[in-house]
Amino acid sequence: MTDVFAEAVNQPKPLLWYGLPHGYLQLDLDPPFERVVELINQVLSLPDDFRDRAERVVRFYAGVVGLLNAQNVLGCALGLHPDESGGFASSVLTVSVFPASGVNAKLVLASMAGTASDRPDEGMRPLELPCGTGFLAEKKRRTAAPGVPPEGSDMSPEGTVWQGTVAVTGAGKSDIVMLQLVTPAVDMADSYRDVLLGVAHTLSFTDPALMAAAESDSVLRSSAHADVIRNDFG
Repeated sequence: MTDVFAEAVNQPKPLLWYGLPHGYLQLDLDPPFERVVELINQVLSLPDDFRDRAERVVRFYAGVVGLLNAQNVLGCALGLHPDESGGFASSVLTVSVFPASGVNAKLVLASMAGTASDRPDEGMRPLELPCGTGFLAEKKRRTAAPGVPPEGSDMSPEGTVWQGTVAVTGAGKSDIVMLQLVTPAVDMADSYRDVLLGVAHTLSFTDPALMAAAESDSVLRSSAHADVIRNDFG
């Protein structure tokens, strides 16, 4: 884990912070208007041979951002790590908050964790984290894959991905926080599960800066107390 914490500061409460793993790049889900205009101008200034491809990338980025915002995603990071074959494995980490209106989120998660034994195919199990109680679920599923349809077919290509999800109660009684990691590198599921659990253990609803300040003040007080003791006893 890096020491830098990503935070959801542009969204309504609850605010939350989490450690961003090495090899992950945070995706800006709310880019400033000036940055968007600058990006468009850069694309328009490209030679004709590159402009079309760049425009497709920009449209894809805009579509992804719109989709993530519509699904209550507060943070999204793209991961790229070396694999055992000498290539690279990709993954997507998302953090979302869902309001459980009219119900107690803790009871909802307790009920889901309690039925974990009924769904062994999804690897569901209760999970104790520093920020609260939740559950872990994981499964392999088929989904649309990047690329163009095979010649003579209108069907989009498909691939298998590993999907891990951690759910915990948020800062409010009616909020559920979901951490999800998805990767097509299904043979590296054990490693990605560790990454997901590592992020989950850093999840906090208290500003790390405030915690660091409180710890620093505590150290200063302890140091001052130790000096008094040393003075009293020579």
